Amino acid sequence: MSTLQENKRIVTAAITGGIHTPSMSPYLPITPDEIIDEAIRAYNAGAGVAHIHVRHLQEPKIGAPSTDVNLFKEVASEIKSRCNMVLCITTGAGLGLKTEDRIRSIPILKPELASFNFCSFNFAIHRALEVYKEFKYPWEKEYLNMTEDYILPNTFKTLKEFSCVFQTHETQPELEVYDVGMLYNLDHMLKKELIKRPIYIQFVMGILGGIQPSPNNLVFLYNTAKELVGDFTWSVCAAGREQFNMCTLSLLMGGNVRVGLEDNLYLERGKKAKSNAEQVEKIIRIARELGLEPATPDEVRQILKLKGIDKVAY
Repeated sequence: MSTLQENKRIVTAAITGGIHTPSMSPYLPITPDEIIDEAIRAYNAGAGVAHIHVRHLQEPKIGAPSTDVNLFKEVASEIKSRCNMVLCITTGAGLGLKTEDRIRSIPILKPELASFNFCSFNFAIHRALEVYKEFKYPWEKEYLNMTEDYILPNTFKTLKEFSCVFQTHETQPELEVYDVGMLYNLDHMLKKELIKRPIYIQFVMGILGGIQPSPNNLVFLYNTAKELVGDFTWSVCAAGREQFNMCTLSLLMGGNVRVGLEDNLYLERGKKAKSNAEQVEKIIRIARELGLEPATPDEVRQILKLKGIDKVAY
């Protein structure tokens, strides 16, 4: 680990995601302007990276996850015009979307960083129906309910094809690892030279169907990755109430962190976060208590060895 990485931690704000629905929080950003403003607030709060999803604007899917490249470009271009934040464009996008549509933004936008889900698995959020009973839009209940019988598809063929697109456009993949088996997929892809170094892993914890958030599980993931992959940079995000606990443990272990309304709608027990910036501010307060500082966007580029904001196409 470099001296910079010893003292700095990457803070990513996952602005809106494709899991939570509009009825779950009045603060969840939906429109491009709302997503842009939330990213800028997160930047001003100290986040070096914004993880970007977009959402439908028209009936019957208002607020549903979207793969509309024009929306991605609108959001990315405006954020770039207002700050130098690193943008991590999703290739997960949302549940039930076509695989070929999920990758479409990469060759068009050529971002510095993009998410890369590393295995097919049961991605289940139907348990939210036990909590939320009334919905603003009809699609919300249908969306949640369908995940009881849903597999997020990321086959070895897809992994190979996605990796080729990333390499062609010099986009660094943020490897989304939801369980330990995905690290063995990474080991396979590295041995076949289908993934290139440097490696950046995001340990995603707390999704039903994936590994759950606990100190033992995070240590297990880290140790397994170290054994299989060797040198890598890593971050943690955790769905729901364990967000800050797991992110704090990541900071203590030398890792980076992701917060934001994609992962957790709350700031603390019983209190909903009114913005992504509130969560960014909280994790940075925790980091500073540990003698750590948030990495600036340019420091993020140095840590992750990104190609630079001058080489994007938005």
